Amino acid sequence: MEIPPKSPDESEKSPQSKELMTSNTASTLCISSRSESVWTSTSRSKWDIYHKPVIVVSVGAAVFVFGVVITSLSCIQTKNKNVYKMCGPAFLSLGLMLLVCGLVWIPIIRKKQKQRQKSQFLQSLKSFFFNR
Repeated sequence: MEIPPKSPDESEKSPQSKELMTSNTASTLCISSRSESVWTSTSRSKWDIYHKPVIVVSVGAAVFVFGVVITSLSCIQTKNKNVYKMCGPAFLSLGLMLLVCGLVWIPIIRKKQKQRQKSQFLQSLKSFFFNR
């Protein structure tokens, strides 16, 4: 049987590898920052801004409609009536919750966009007057 080669201890590592490890960590922190839009001033399209709440609203509406169908089946069908009576209201409430969350999310994003525009305007005014 072959013996696998020994891995070097922490003390035997070269200083170059230690530098690479620290610089890798620093670059990872910069890349994984949550607010990349603060660092880049590129304008985003409406879909880029509102795609998450639109998806949540559409999924919520679909689940809500599915809950309405399941609940109405409990009135029409006699077979598996108890299953429809339990599942229907669950889908109704889940769909309504997603729908309301998405609908509330949209004005919050609009308010943040207005605040960001005001902040950029004030920053440009401040830099105009104080950098002379």
